Amino acid sequence: MDALLVFLLLLVPLLLWTSSTFVFYFKKCFYVAYMMILAAIAIPLGILKSGGRDIENMRVIRALVRHVKYFLGLRFDVSGLEHLQTEGPYVIISNHQSSLDVLGLMEVLPDRCTMVAKKELVYAGTVGIVCWLGGIVFINRKKTRDAKSVMAGAAKTMLDDQIRLWVFPEGTRNQRGDLLPFKKGAFHLAVQAQVSHRAMCAPIIPIVFSSYSNFYLRKEKQFNSGTITLKILPKIETKGMTSDNVADLSDKSYDLMRSVFLDISGSAPVTQSNGPSLHH
Repeated sequence: MDALLVFLLLLVPLLLWTSSTFVFYFKKCFYVAYMMILAAIAIPLGILKSGGRDIENMRVIRALVRHVKYFLGLRFDVSGLEHLQTEGPYVIISNHQSSLDVLGLMEVLPDRCTMVAKKELVYAGTVGIVCWLGGIVFINRKKTRDAKSVMAGAAKTMLDDQIRLWVFPEGTRNQRGDLLPFKKGAFHLAVQAQVSHRAMCAPIIPIVFSSYSNFYLRKEKQFNSGTITLKILPKIETKGMTSDNVADLSDKSYDLMRSVFLDISGSAPVTQSNGPSLHH
């Protein structure tokens, strides 16, 4: 038994030094396991702090998660933080590449801000429980009517409780070197909020993560150290808009974020099979 332990203790560093595939799986497994452990710690802390499901528990989650990047060899180069100092409720939209986005999210997450996430996440063990405690809004992506109903309720809550919501408008993870077409939910959310509360409005604040392709390639099984550029853009006003403006609002946000993504990633545009108007 002792000999086996010594062998493993020698083998693991050797593989970390010589095998990029081993490094990929080692980091992935470490990330998932460590986040589950941190979530288990956050659960009782959140209950003690807020007594149950409360957006203030996001402070606890943020404090526990922000150091994880160092173990994975990641750094964030953040600009535009001043744009998150906007008073009152707003909707944050960002591109979505992998579960590593959570680390960037926690790097800049403003107070009284939670996320919109797929319903399946609530079943992810301790992570699912802590997401529920943090007030995350869960939607069923397979049932459009249910998702719209949840988003309408979220719009009312956003204004009533003066909270901010972070949405990934691509709707799924994407590592294709470009942005996927945006779904309209985030933009309906912002418009519905100001329609239901005429005296107030919920602007949109875009946040763009640079491409992970210089350090994280899922198909090639590579996970190196790297720096992620995270750019927070000025708010896009939604005052006076109705559902008729949602498509234009979505297109404007897409074009802006795609341009910034390609710029900070040093990428050339990816040719879309359906032509340049794919996102419309």
